Order: sequence, then C-alpha cells, then structure tokens
Amino acid sequence: MFTKEEMDAVYKAIYTRRDVRSFLPNPVPQESIDKIVQAGHNAPSVGFMQPWNFIMITSKDVKEQLAWAADKERRALAIHYEGEKESKFLSLKVEGLKEAPITICVTCDPTRGGSHVLGRNSIPETDVLSTACAIQNMWLAATAEGLALGWVSFYKKADIRDILEIPPHIDPIALLSIGYTDKYPDKPLLELADWEKRRPLDDLIFQNKWGEKK
Repeated sequence: MFTKEEMDAVYKAIYTRRDVRSFLPNPVPQESIDKIVQAGHNAPSVGFMQPWNFIMITSKDVKEQLAWAADKERRALAIHYEGEKESKFLSLKVEGLKEAPITICVTCDPTRGGSHVLGRNSIPETDVLSTACAIQNMWLAATAEGLALGWVSFYKKADIRDILEIPPHIDPIALLSIGYTDKYPDKPLLELADWEKRRPLDDLIFQNKWGEKK
C-alpha cells in the first residue's frame, strides 16, 4: 500500500519526466547509475525473458563516434521534411551524446530464453516491447534521482553495432545519455518547438470497439 506522499511521488516522476538534450559536465554518482540500471532490470518482460543488456559508455572517443552516427542519420532524415519542418528537424540537438558524463546503450537479444518463450511465440516483437519497459523504468528512476536523460533513437543499427562491437543478432534499441542539466524543460522539447501538440485524451479513448465513443 502506498501512502499519499508515495503516490504523489510516483505521479510526479511520470509527469515531470522529459527527454533532455543538454547536459552539464558534472559527474554522476555511481550509486545513482546503479539504481537506474537496477530499475531497468526490474522491468516486466513477456515470458520473463529479460532480453536487455546495458553497455555503459564513458569513453570520450566512443561518445564522439556515437554522436557522429546520430548526426549522420539526422541529416539523412532531413530530406523527408521541407521548409520550416526541415529547419526544426535539423535544429534538434544530438550533442548531448558528447556532453553527458555517461551514455547507456540498451540492447535487446531476440534469442534470449531460447526458441520458445511464453508470449513471444504469439507476438515476436514482445522482446522489444519488454526492452522499452526497461527503458521507461530507467527514465523514471533518473527523474527521481534528479538527473536528466535523453533517448537518442535515430541512427543506423549497423553503425552502433560496429562502434560498440555488438553481435549481429543483438539490436541496439536506445542510447540513453544521463547527467545533470540546467535546461530542464517544463514541456516536451518537440512540443516547445511546436513540432506537435499533445492530443486530447478523450479523442483516443474508445468504448468496447474501435471508433465507438461513450
């Protein structure tokens, strides 16, 4: 049973969590990193397959290579946008990969647990969905620790595999940069950039069948 204060703390972490791109060079306590990774490892996973691994990246050289891979993909993706949308997309910051004291690459092993994993037989992508649960746990833990976290998700998987020497069957799902920041946004960065607005929740809820409203 949660106390009122404990419930408020859980919801505070959920509603104040942000995707951050600017970091200070201040070192992050190892105890905080341990708690964040432990939170990820305690995420739910379909069939209890626990498909994740965590690569802890502190090397300046490796972080610069990762930033190169992300920036290369950012510039390649820009061709899909025109005018103001293109300018906004190109203004998205990836330098956080170089600024943050630590970046964690969270991977997914689609072979973890063998050929027959409860739930994965029916829906193969449950391994990636389980890994996403671990990432969300890490994000909330970082928020509770007073740390900023940025999820970089545009890159070619082959580039990340080459840089981090990841086996070919393992998927690099996320690059999570973690550190302190003096630029913690009060709204999601893409909302502040007028890229998109949060959709009204009532428009997204149906009753019993798709498209049916109360």
